[in-house]
Amino acid sequence: MRPFAYERAGTAEEALAKHDDDALYLGGGTNLVDLMRLGVATPARLVDVAHLPCDRIERGADGGLVIGAAVRNSDLAADPAARRSHPLLVEAVLAGASGQIRNQATVGGNLLQRTRCSYFQDITKPCNKREPGSGCPAREGEHHNHAIFGHSAACVATHPSDMAVALAALDASVRVRGRGGGERAVPLGELYRRPGEDPSRDTALEPGDLITAVEVPPLGLPSRYRKVRERASFAFALVSVAVALDVEGGAAGGGTVRDCRIALGGVAHLPWRAHRAEAVLRGAPATAESFLRAAEAELEAAEPLRDNRYKVPLATNLIARTLTELTER
Repeated sequence: MRPFAYERAGTAEEALAKHDDDALYLGGGTNLVDLMRLGVATPARLVDVAHLPCDRIERGADGGLVIGAAVRNSDLAADPAARRSHPLLVEAVLAGASGQIRNQATVGGNLLQRTRCSYFQDITKPCNKREPGSGCPAREGEHHNHAIFGHSAACVATHPSDMAVALAALDASVRVRGRGGGERAVPLGELYRRPGEDPSRDTALEPGDLITAVEVPPLGLPSRYRKVRERASFAFALVSVAVALDVEGGAAGGGTVRDCRIALGGVAHLPWRAHRAEAVLRGAPATAESFLRAAEAELEAAEPLRDNRYKVPLATNLIARTLTELTER
C-alpha cells in the first residue's frame, strides 16, 4: 500500500472542502481499504466521513425513513422502526457480509462499493473498469458469477450490494451534497450507470459528491428479500430478488395483482429493476402461473455468457417462488 494522508471531517461542509481529485471519502472502509491493499485504489488522501452527524435513522415527512449515510449496517438492521416499516430492507442488510463487517460498514459506503470481479481486483490483469481501454478478460475467462443483463463489450461485472437491491425495489433516493454547494435528491434508479464503453464510472455522481442520507418512501405492502449464494453466509449473490406485492381481493390464487415491485441482484452492473415482469403482473391473477409467466418475460431479455447461463432459470424460479411465498403468507 502506498503512503497516503488521512483527515477526519466533522461536518459535510468540512468534508467537501477537504476533498479534491486526489482524495477519496472513507466510511467504514470495508471495501476501500481492501482495494488500497490490492493496489486498485491509490488515493493520495482519505477524508474520513464516518463521524459526520448523519448517523441517525429518522421518520420522513411522508412516514418513510431517512437513513443517514454514516449509519452502520448493523444499526440499520436492528432499528425497531426499520424492522416494522421496511422488513424487506432489513432482510437485505442481514443477508450481506458478516456480522463483524456489518458492524463496521456504513450505509453510504455500502451503496458505493466497487465490484468484486477478480479481474478488477487483480492489478496484473487488464480491466476496463480499472484501466479504460485495457480490455475485459472476464468475457472469455472466469465469469460464472457475472452479468446477464445490461452488460457491454467493455465490462460484464456485477454490483455486489444487497442493500441497493432492496432500495431499488423500494423506490428510494439518495441525498447528495456537491462541491458547488446545495443538496439534491438522486433516485436510486438514476444513481448507477450501465457500463457502456466506459465502465470506470460506477455512478452518476460527480467528483467530490457526498451522499448524506438515503430516503425510503413508506411501503405498506408484503415484501421479501431472497438471496441465492454459493455458501450460507459471507458470500455475494449468484442471484437475489427484492419483491413487494399488492394483491386485491385476496391472495393464494384468489386475487388480482394491483401493484408490484421487483428488483434483482447479482445479474447486472447495478440493481436491476424488473420492469417487464412488473408490467406483466399488474392486473393479472395472483397465481403461480402468472408469477412464472412474468419472470419468464423478464428473463427473455437476458444475455448470458458462456458459463453463467444457469442464472436465467435460477432468476426465473427465484422471482416466481418469492412471489408465490408472499401470497401464501
